[in-house]
Amino acid sequence: MAWFALVCAGFFEIGWPVGLKLAQSPSTRLGGFAMALVCLGISGTLLWFAQRQIPLGTAYAVWTGIGAAGTFAVGVLVYGDPGSLMRYVGVTLIVAGVITLKLAT
Repeated sequence: MAWFALVCAGFFEIGWPVGLKLAQSPSTRLGGFAMALVCLGISGTLLWFAQRQIPLGTAYAVWTGIGAAGTFAVGVLVYGDPGSLMRYVGVTLIVAGVITLKLAT
């Protein structure tokens, strides 16, 4: 259950930077800020729950790894952020690190 909560926390971790991106536009400013705050709250609460059974360093690394890789993917796929070979290699290394941490526990 703790790992499920941690993965969900990671996905909500993607939501708050996306919300802040939405808040850049005057037409979606309030909704974007609301989305960011809700995602921050849910993500933090789920991380707190997961840390009851998962070591602190592992939980934090997995949480931020999912958030970083997912936010990168949303940026490239939705917002047209640049996607170079080196950026893809970097994200692949993040994902590999997260998988390694999961296998090591």
